[in-house]
Amino acid sequence: MLVDKGGTGGGRGATGINGRGKGRSVMRLVVDLNRCQGYAQCAFLAPDVFAMHGDESLLYNPEAAAEQRENVARAVAACPVGAILLELTDEDMAGMVSQDAAGAGAGAGSGGSR
Repeated sequence: MLVDKGGTGGGRGATGINGRGKGRSVMRLVVDLNRCQGYAQCAFLAPDVFAMHGDESLLYNPEAAAEQRENVARAVAACPVGAILLELTDEDMAGMVSQDAAGAGAGAGSGGSR
């Protein structure tokens, strides 16, 4: 489901209910449409998630596929007015914990002497 400034849904790229396929991991996005000024940096960096409709209306998928994580992160960082928020889900938090644990184990033996 795409959301525009009027809060109505679109149909671009939706899979199943609310853009989710069965067992598919998603990211939750929130765009402050009062803050958005239509610079469209997000649409350039993550075109499968964000799109401009006309000159000022932003359409976006509030539950983007996890495969878009890197592009969405770039879009969040590039927004000149900071209008895009990426909400962390329980799955995101679990992934971060497992990555931290794996990183801690890998870094433990890499210390050298000087």
